[in-house]
Amino acid sequence: MSEIPTLSGTAGASAASGLPSTIVRSGDKRYPALSRGFNQRWIGEPEYVRLVRSPEEARAALAEAVRERPADPRRTRITVKAGGHCYEDFVCGSDVRVILDVSPMCGVTYDAAMQAYCVEAGATNWHVYSHLYPISGKALPGGSCYSVGLGGHIPAGGFGLLSRQHGLTVDYLYAVEVAVVDEHQNVELVVARRDDGDRWLRDLLWAHTGGGGGNFGLVTRFWFRGLPQPPKQVLLTALAWDWKDFTKNEFAALLETFGEYFRDHQDPSTAAGKLFAMLKLNHVSNGQIGLLAQVDVDDPDGARAMTDFIVALDGRIGPAARPMRTMMGEHFVHLEIPRVMPWLTATQALNASGENRCGKYKSAYLRKPFTEQQVDAMWAYLGKEKYTDYVNKQALIQVDSYGSAVNTPLHKTAARQRDSIMKLQYQVYWTQNDAYEDTHIAWIRDIYKATFAATGGVPVADGETTDGCYIGYPDADLNDGHWNGSSQTWETLYYKDAYAKLQEVKRHWDPGNVFRHAQSVRPGKPG
Repeated sequence: MSEIPTLSGTAGASAASGLPSTIVRSGDKRYPALSRGFNQRWIGEPEYVRLVRSPEEARAALAEAVRERPADPRRTRITVKAGGHCYEDFVCGSDVRVILDVSPMCGVTYDAAMQAYCVEAGATNWHVYSHLYPISGKALPGGSCYSVGLGGHIPAGGFGLLSRQHGLTVDYLYAVEVAVVDEHQNVELVVARRDDGDRWLRDLLWAHTGGGGGNFGLVTRFWFRGLPQPPKQVLLTALAWDWKDFTKNEFAALLETFGEYFRDHQDPSTAAGKLFAMLKLNHVSNGQIGLLAQVDVDDPDGARAMTDFIVALDGRIGPAARPMRTMMGEHFVHLEIPRVMPWLTATQALNASGENRCGKYKSAYLRKPFTEQQVDAMWAYLGKEKYTDYVNKQALIQVDSYGSAVNTPLHKTAARQRDSIMKLQYQVYWTQNDAYEDTHIAWIRDIYKATFAATGGVPVADGETTDGCYIGYPDADLNDGHWNGSSQTWETLYYKDAYAKLQEVKRHWDPGNVFRHAQSVRPGKPG
């Protein structure tokens, strides 16, 4: 009955299980590449990196690492790496002793016993798009960056271009397998199901539906039920407007129209409610403001929805729409005219992670269109009034459409931001040894603080227009009172009212706080 090769029971193993175990130490030519991730700002110096190829091997590797004595008392953390896209130093920090790399575990199968699709934790977005869809016709509504590992993407509550149509990735998560460490440093593999009879197992599954990666144990496998079918075809549009043609009023009109459109189109059963768009508010030194948009054209109203959306944006401003000329954050799509193409082809066209550079990131959920104060701050700090001499084509605010199906979840999850209409990702990139590194970091801190000046420099949770931050885009500045002047800690900004329960789950499954970093869930006190 399976559409994909079936696992034998629930044991399983990756295709690479015939290879010898791989431990990489300093001096090995692979060490420099394996001790860092996507963000070149963070480069670890662990005692070793260990690549694991099966759940049992992951369990054994974790058990061995837990019992070892650190050679350097300054390096004590054990971390897990999948795709390596953690934006902060949580995985590849200077205090990391061991990195357990699960990337060799990237199988995608159908598990008949579970009646669910099984995806190993080292698989990337592109693995599930290119392996799952061609055989099954199913897809995860995940991100557009192909190399992001699911080991981090899923627990964070990952989203993507299909999310307004089909919700978050975690809305389909049925079970998770995790190597956990008890108070006696014993390590076991546990499988937690959504409908498990044991409360703690149900809670462990729940904690992986938005509770963040690297918090509760080493994830080895995910199982998904009820996965949606993506459209047969989508209409993809990419265009840009030249910054030199904008007045402040036109900039305000563009942002207001974008926000109002997604405020007013929140029904996922309609073509407009399925439409996903990314507005690229680049610093003026880039030369352009960009837009990427995708809509389901299996829906007979899809093409009209795209036309109406573009007309709504373009009709409020004077600058003429043009093709994209430059990289904008992690995307560069040069389309002279909108193009209809198969969903997988369009996904491949958009699947880019940009260069592996140094970077700093911040995030925000918006429940309403931009306020006048927010628009004024963005206009100023994008180089029109502040940072006018700053030159960085890769400094931007990416505004993603959000909500619709995301705001009508199928199950209870730890992902709490479920009534937003937009999701912001502040990004700035530079290369190693850039003499202006401090300026790049100052720019993103200043524009973010100015945007949310009315609420202490951060987008407070349950605010009038904002609803906190996304743990998938971690920002250690939220721990710092200089940059977070609100009354809310990072715990509330990410997790809202879910944090207390996440602490209970942490205390039960990771009582020794083995899995820790600057923004990891802290074990709760015994009840």
